[in-house]
Parts: sequence; structure tokens; C-alpha cells
Amino acid sequence: MGLLDSFERGLERAVGGAFAKTFKSGVQPLEIAAALRRELDTKAAVVSRDRILVPNELHVRLAPPDHARMSDLGESLIDELTLLLQRHGTAQGYTFPGGISISLESDGSVAEGVVAVSSQTVKGQVVWSPVLDIGGTRHPLTRSRTIIGRGSEADITLDDSGTSRKHIEILWDGERAQVTDLGSTNGTLLNGEPVTRAVVPPDSVVEIGRTRILFRVLAQRGAAADPRDRPRGGGR
Repeated sequence: MGLLDSFERGLERAVGGAFAKTFKSGVQPLEIAAALRRELDTKAAVVSRDRILVPNELHVRLAPPDHARMSDLGESLIDELTLLLQRHGTAQGYTFPGGISISLESDGSVAEGVVAVSSQTVKGQVVWSPVLDIGGTRHPLTRSRTIIGRGSEADITLDDSGTSRKHIEILWDGERAQVTDLGSTNGTLLNGEPVTRAVVPPDSVVEIGRTRILFRVLAQRGAAADPRDRPRGGGR
């Protein structure tokens, strides 16, 4: 249950606890997570001694009321589900043929409270997409240099008097991230430790003032791969 426990904590961060107050019946996110994991385990195919192939395109069909409730959680739910599958794939030694794609679909033929999952294998390139989760809002890192602080000149502006106008800089070179404290008044923590400059591993927490910033890297599907290319593993 470790992975599902981790997912539940991530979901709480993503929706700020609103789930527990709002969704008292019908399908729960953890049920969707469990159904997706079962789909991978059921469809896992041993293609060689050291390669177990699993589908990377998954469709979750829900009754219209359940779909409406899950859709209200936005892309944060899809992010959490994608990360869960990445970690489950890594733990089980699975290989994804490309980036993971999860869709939530409304289906009137599915009973309320039921999760129906179908999947397929789609060969393609993996695009690693870095994101910052701040107060339940996802901020994709679309540039190589991102300034965060309370000043209007920052790329991501925080409503936090404990942060400096330009508090930190996040650099992304396409493979890894680095955080630099820009001479802030109150300093910067990375996973609880004070830093002035450091590499930021995926799933790390950067704290400035009263703000917690969760850094993640999502494996998403890119353009179709050349048929001559061999599929690569999906875990990171």
C-alpha cells in the first residue's frame, strides 16, 4: 500500500484537502489509481528475460456524475495518477513503449461508482515535462530560467510576505533542475535543508517563506517514434 499512500498524500497537496469535504460518494481517486495499477499488471507481457512491456495509453471510463466530480480536480489528478504509474512501473521492472497518457472519459453505460479501464500500447517518444506544484496550482516550467518571489517582476508571483521580491531561480536544462537563492532575506530550504544553490531531484520540496514548492518531472507522450527505434523504459 506504500504507493497508494504516497498517491493519497500527493492528492491532498494537489487539491488542498477539498476532496475529503466534497466527494462523499461515488468513485474515489484511490479506486482509479488501483484500477490503473491492475490494468498494468494484467496486461504486462514478458517479451524477453529482462523486458516486461506494459501499455502506456490508458482510458478511464466513468459514469457521468463520477466523471464530473473527477474532472473538477483538474490536471493535478492526472499528474498524480501518471506519477503513481511511473513509480509502479519502476518498482515492477516494467517497460513503457513511450510516455504515459491517461484520459478520463464520461460513459453513460458505466454504473456510478464503477471504474472501467481500457488500454493500448502506443510507440512514441517520452517527453519529460517539469512542473512546479504551488498551493494546488500546477506551473509547467516552459522556460530554462524561472524566477519565483512576491514581486511583480517574478515569473511566478507569490502572495507570501515571507518571500523576497526575487527569492529563487529555478533552472531547467532539459534533464535536471537547479535552484539558486537570489540573496533572499529568509533563505531557502530544499527537502528541509538550507541551500544557496543545489540540484533539485524529482519529487523534491523547495520551501521559501511559508510557501512549499513541489518539483516533479512527468513522463508524457511526445511525437511518434521512428519505427527503427527501440522502446525505452518509462521509469525515472
